[in-house]
Amino acid sequence: MAAGACGTIGLMALDPKIADRLKRTPDGLVPAIVQQHDTGEVLMLAWMDDEALHRTLTSGRATYWSRSRGEYWVKGDTSGHVQWVRHVALDCDGDTILLKVDQVGAACHTGDRTCFDADVLDVIGAP
Repeated sequence: MAAGACGTIGLMALDPKIADRLKRTPDGLVPAIVQQHDTGEVLMLAWMDDEALHRTLTSGRATYWSRSRGEYWVKGDTSGHVQWVRHVALDCDGDTILLKVDQVGAACHTGDRTCFDADVLDVIGAP
């Protein structure tokens, strides 16, 4: 299970009404789809646990759990490509989080605007 998956940060925790709705993977994570708030552009997919979601909701900065590094990261702290959170919603099943953000700079670690810019696939039979 991801560190912090109990949902605590200091003496504060994710609101139990929110925590009870989340459906997590076996390692305590929920996928977070990140979208540009004014254009609808899909920027990236990341992972959150209760603590990352709590930090995001209380700071206004997108905070995620890095599965590769095994630690929390606030988008933009090292790159300068900050995500200012404008809106957060859960899907109808509570198994996906949608963040609408104001993206400053590139969203992708490769330097692309989105994580979906580099490998567009052809659809055969598309109208």
